[in-house]
Amino acid sequence: MKKIDKIILGIDPGTTIMGFGLIKVINKKMELIEMDELKLIKIKDHYVRLKLIFEKTIELIDKHNPDEISIEAPFFGKNVQSMLKLGRAQGVAMAAGLSRQIPVTEYSPKKIKMAITGNGNASKEQVAKMLQNLLSIKELPKNLDSTDGLAAAVCHFYNNKSISTDKKYSGWSSYIKNNPKKIN
Repeated sequence: MKKIDKIILGIDPGTTIMGFGLIKVINKKMELIEMDELKLIKIKDHYVRLKLIFEKTIELIDKHNPDEISIEAPFFGKNVQSMLKLGRAQGVAMAAGLSRQIPVTEYSPKKIKMAITGNGNASKEQVAKMLQNLLSIKELPKNLDSTDGLAAAVCHFYNNKSISTDKKYSGWSSYIKNNPKKIN
């Protein structure tokens, strides 16, 4: 049986659709666990939507026991009301993780796209196609909110070099001694 080094939950918070994806890291390699979306468009009450986002995040945490959560930060738009709603959606997802003592990291959409495709201005479709190749996904979903959530998890994998190491270092000199190739 393979030892799972880490499980990362990625969330693309939205007030009409919350996309999410989970990956497991085994021997420094990613494997897809699940990706899906929570559809909220039929729910008229914004506060009920926030409650459902919180509950879905808790449900995912209880089911998969992620070690870390990665969330896409809302992009800055001109509509202040939309920004406020997105910020609330992000906040309740973060609160759900923090209520279970799970570290949460936030990434800008540009940083996520850059980590996945090498282009911070990549389209949702380009990100989804790259994830399909990286994680051997047979068929992409019709909506790409779930791949956006998955992209947040993969971005965190790429940006967190401590994943899958059991090595402990007593200081910089110990780290440098044990990682000579990482020093330029």
